[in-house]
Amino acid sequence: MDFYTCHEGLHLSYEEALTRRDEQSGRWYNLSTHFPWVGMRTSNPAGAHVEYFRGIANPIALKIGPAMTPEMLRRLLDALDPRNEPGRLTLIHRFGCEQIAAGLAPLIDVVRASGRTVLWCADPMHGNTRLTAEGVKTRRFEEILSELEQAFDIHAAAGSRLGGVHIELTGENVTECIGGARGLAEEDLGRAYKSEVDPRLNYEQALEMAMLIARKMTALGGR
Repeated sequence: MDFYTCHEGLHLSYEEALTRRDEQSGRWYNLSTHFPWVGMRTSNPAGAHVEYFRGIANPIALKIGPAMTPEMLRRLLDALDPRNEPGRLTLIHRFGCEQIAAGLAPLIDVVRASGRTVLWCADPMHGNTRLTAEGVKTRRFEEILSELEQAFDIHAAAGSRLGGVHIELTGENVTECIGGARGLAEEDLGRAYKSEVDPRLNYEQALEMAMLIARKMTALGGR
């Protein structure tokens, strides 16, 4: 069985220590993961992280969100995918359900104008993180779904295609995200809250989300 891994290339000293040159092709590869991505905190086009990613031959991704301007994205496309290699660059957008309508379409236009072939992926989890009155980090199922449905519609309206979804989930019966078919509420979070970083969909919520994605794709004609 083949396993493929991905992570944010945040700590450059770690990534650089595991970067090697392929003698046959002469290209450099990050061997710490198959698929590293540039996070929103390190996406400065003139920064060290973008310079490092520019030099490796792995397929790579770039997180984009409300702070990403069209001009900034143009510069990042030029730096990270200068040869327009299909499969080279994935754009993972994470806006939050309240900001995606205004923020995503202009960035799709920038990519189309550049003539580049990228893979678009939605991350509807991170932009919809909330704190309860008691300070517990959680996410609401309906907000995750709202951002995802809007993403499909915005891409379809722009003649683009949403090619993937990034969702944090677990097969365990945790209570970290609110909502879903079982109707988990804030008072249920303490029953089985196990994450120390990011709230995850439990197995029921994940299956429900998968079915809703399938229905949305069917409604859009497979787009």
